[in-house]
Formats: sequence, C-alpha cells, structure tokens
Amino acid sequence: MANLEVWLHKLMPMLRWWPMVTRSNLRADLIAGLTCTIILVPQAVAYASIAGLPPEYGLYSAIIPVIVSSLFGSSWHLFAGPTAALSIVIFATVSPLAEPGSSTYIQLVLTLTFMSGVMMLMMGLARLGFLINFISHSVVIGFTTGAATLIATSQLKNFFGVSAAASPSFVESLSRFAHQLPNTNLFVLSVGVVTLVAGIGTRRYLPKAPHMISAMVVGSVYAAGLQAVFGSGTSIPTVAAIPRSLPPLAMPELSLQALRDLGVIALALTMLGLTEAMAIARAIAVKSGQQIDSNQEFIGQGLGNIFGSFASGYASSGSFTRSSLNFVAGGKTPLAPVFAALFLLLTLLALAPLVRFLPIASMAAVLFMVAYSLIDLHHIRSILRTSRAESAVLLATLLATLFLHLEFAIYVGVLISLMVFLERTARPTLRNAVPAPGEGSYHFIPQTTEPDCCQLKMMFVDGAIYFGAVDHVQHRLRDIDRENPAHKHLLMLAPGINFVDSSGAELLAQEARRRKAMGGALYFHRLPQPVVQTLERAGHLAQIGSENLFSIGQDVIGAIYPKLDSNVCRTCTTRIFRQCQGALPNGQART
Repeated sequence: MANLEVWLHKLMPMLRWWPMVTRSNLRADLIAGLTCTIILVPQAVAYASIAGLPPEYGLYSAIIPVIVSSLFGSSWHLFAGPTAALSIVIFATVSPLAEPGSSTYIQLVLTLTFMSGVMMLMMGLARLGFLINFISHSVVIGFTTGAATLIATSQLKNFFGVSAAASPSFVESLSRFAHQLPNTNLFVLSVGVVTLVAGIGTRRYLPKAPHMISAMVVGSVYAAGLQAVFGSGTSIPTVAAIPRSLPPLAMPELSLQALRDLGVIALALTMLGLTEAMAIARAIAVKSGQQIDSNQEFIGQGLGNIFGSFASGYASSGSFTRSSLNFVAGGKTPLAPVFAALFLLLTLLALAPLVRFLPIASMAAVLFMVAYSLIDLHHIRSILRTSRAESAVLLATLLATLFLHLEFAIYVGVLISLMVFLERTARPTLRNAVPAPGEGSYHFIPQTTEPDCCQLKMMFVDGAIYFGAVDHVQHRLRDIDRENPAHKHLLMLAPGINFVDSSGAELLAQEARRRKAMGGALYFHRLPQPVVQTLERAGHLAQIGSENLFSIGQDVIGAIYPKLDSNVCRTCTTRIFRQCQGALPNGQART
C-alpha cells in the first residue's frame, strides 16, 4: 500500500496538497486568484507583444498552461504563464525564420512550445532536476539584464511613434531607431510619457494599487482626450482588437524541417524556462517553508507547455511577479493559479473588446517598466563586489545576450559557469600546518609564523583529488621538494579530501612510492573512509601502507617521530615537536 501511495503521488501530485483544501483555504485561494488576474491581463498582453504575437496569445498562454502546471507541479505558489525573458527569446530566435505575427510565425512558436514542453517532461521523467543547479545565479542575472535591455530597445519606436522595421539585433534596432528619431510623433510620445509617469507614480505613492493597469487606464484616457481635441491627425496607433472566444485549438507542426530549425532554440528555451521556474519556486519556498521537488516541477512545466501548445498558448514558465503576489495575497494551494486562469477566461469572453482602446505607446511604456523590473541592481552590485569569476560570468552572459543569437547566450553563460566551477575544483587548497600547542593535543592548525620541521612537511588538503585536479596537486607536491629538499616525509591532513577517483588514487600511490625512494614516507591524518575504500579497491592502499593512516585522536607525531633521521635532528634547532625536547628519533639522548 505504501508503494501504491508513492506511485499515485507521483502520477497525481495534487493528492499531496488536496487535504489542505479547506473552506478557509479555498476562500483565500479565490481572493489570491482574483488579485493575480488583475495583474495578469496587462502582463499577458504586453508579453505577447514582446514575443511578436497578437495580444490574445498572451491571454491564451495564461489559461491552460497555468492550470496544468499548477496541478502537476510541486510548488504551492508558483504561478506559470508567459514571461518577459521567454518572450524576448522567442521573438529574437523565431523572427529570422518568419514575419512576426504571421500565421507561419505563430505556427513556429506553437511548435517551439511543444518541443520545449517535451524536453522538460523528458528531463523530469529522467530525474534530471539536479542539472538546473549548474545554471548559476549569475547566468540568470546576466541574461535577464540583457533581455530587459533588448525589450526596452525593441519598444523605443513604439514609444516615440516612429516607423522602424523590427530586428532581433540590439545594435541594428538602435541604429534603425536613431535614423527615424527626427520623425518622432509628439502626440504618441506624450501618451508614452504620461503612461510612464502614471505607472511610476502609482507604484511609488499607491503601492497596493495595480500600477500597470493604472498606467494603461491613464494612458488610454489621455490618448482618447487627444483624439477628441485634435482629431485623427494625432495618428495614435492602438492595439488590435482581441477576439471574444475561447482559446482555439492548434496543432504544432512536427515536420523534420521544423524540428531541425527549432531544435537548438527549444533546448535554450527549455533551460531558461526551467531555470526561471525553479529559481522562483525555491525563492517562494524559503518563505513558505515548503520543500520543492525539482523533477516534479520539470514534469509540471513540461505538461503545461505541451497542453498549452494545443490550446494556442506559447512558451510559459514561472513568473516572479505573479508568484510573489500569489503568496503575499494569501494563496494557500495550487488552486489559486487555477482560479486566476478561470477568471482570465471569463475576462477574455466578456472584456476582450476593450483592449482595442489601448494605445501601443502605453504598451511600450508598460514594457519599459517591465524591463526595468527585470534588472536586479542589488544582486548585480553584490556579484561585482564579491567575485571576479562570477562577475565575468555575468558580464559574458549579458554581452552574449545583447550581441549574439539569444539562444546561445544561455549556452555561453552555462559554459563559462562550468569552466569557473571546474577551475575551482581543479585547484584543491593545500595549506601549511603545524601541530596545535598544548599538552595532550593531537590536532593541527594552519601555519602562520611558526617554523617548519626540517624533515616532516604537514599540509591541510581541501578538495577533491580527481583527474582534473591531479596536475595541480602534483605541482604543489613538487613545490615542497623545491622549497626544501630535506622534506622527505609528508603528512596530509585529509578530512577535507571529499573525493578521490582512480587518477587521484594513482597520484597518491605514486607520491608514496616517490617519498619512500627518497627515504621518507607519505602519511594521512583523518582520511575519509570512502577515500580509503577507493584506494583499497584500486590496489594502492598497500603501497601507501595502512600503518601510515591515522584517525582522529591518535598521537600522529608520536608515531611518525621515530621514523625521522636522527642525524638531521641532532643538529636541528627548531624543535617544533614536544618529542624533540627529549630523545632523538632513535631513542638516544640529546647531547
């Protein structure tokens, strides 16, 4: 029965939280869902515009994908749907293949969504959730900053009311806009400015009010006033009317050519979408105290995109704004996003015609606010202050986002992150050590100003000794000989050696043989048992000698001291060990 329950929970994860659905929690979820719907409508329309799609597709993407991902994911508060980052990736990568907004373009986007969903689902079923940990926070910060810049750049022409052909290239977009800047429509520009000021003012002075909706309402009323006073000469373009209908059924194109054209893009979209979803789910879980199942979240996001692609929804992922609002508004279970999607469906059927009064300049102003909110200045400053390596990752990802094909920006960031990670792991720390002072103390401390023993070198070793680290460790061991050839004995203080592979085991055995040939030996203090087992399985433990392995609490120096050269000790003046103050290593009294 226990196995059956586990299997059912994996198949229908909603069974885990269904007992939480009480009357009070249901009421809280309804309120949170309604609150999220208010912010969801303008966001969905804005994100569809970023993606180069008709505005209704943003609303379609916030219905079926939200319901499915909420019911089959693991987070209680994650709110999926269209996001700014995914929208800009779609526009930048698909627009070279087809004219944005055309039927071919829409078909390619839905196919891309389906492919991305399948990849997410397969990764979840294969339990590859841990892979998302290799996409560092710096990569996400760099990418979202670059994406925000691209969003703002793409909307400059709409904000200023000029006609400039769309381009996924950052430089080309700026160039085309600059050439058209003298043709600025002042009526359109004033609508954009008024909308922007209204949004910023509402967010600052009325933080509880939905600032995006407020900005759009103010901008629309202002534009209507201009048209009433100046007539059609204002030439203020508005958003196309949204059809009042349920999301239409769609069929992704699964031809070999489409799969070949979209395969690389789908992988990048998958990585970004899962990274967004997991980062947001974990951030909210820290506050809610929930434990997130990465694999289940992969499955939920995958199913959401798969089913969404058949209901005219484009790629979706977790939204930090809506997820945070869901949590703050008091949402208790994943039913809150489900209710929001149902409220949105009612809105689509009843209020869709009102969208056609929305000026495109107001949309551009709102997207400027969205772009600004994506730039995490706090974390950027923190990364730049604390780590050169992470700063390089952030800047490289940012520049790749701006100047390369957007799908490759993620790959660049991940590749550089892995290079930084490998560079760190390939350089285990070897620190000089000395015995701790005090009678009866058998542990060691880092060396500061204390002198070395003239025969025995003691070193802390922190990190894995694997094939990538062998060269670095070997060079450091050779440095010991170069600095003092008399250091024939080496004691590795090894609790920090967390892993040794076959290459590392061979290196340690080779070092033991080399020091034995020099007349010394290699010793280990507190070597972890899994590492000892690796050495034994590899056949190298006998070469090191089990008698040279010391555990915690043993008098290590007392065991090694008799093996030192008495002739060297006779003339030594440092005498850093307690044993040095009495007899020589061979037992003779000092003269």
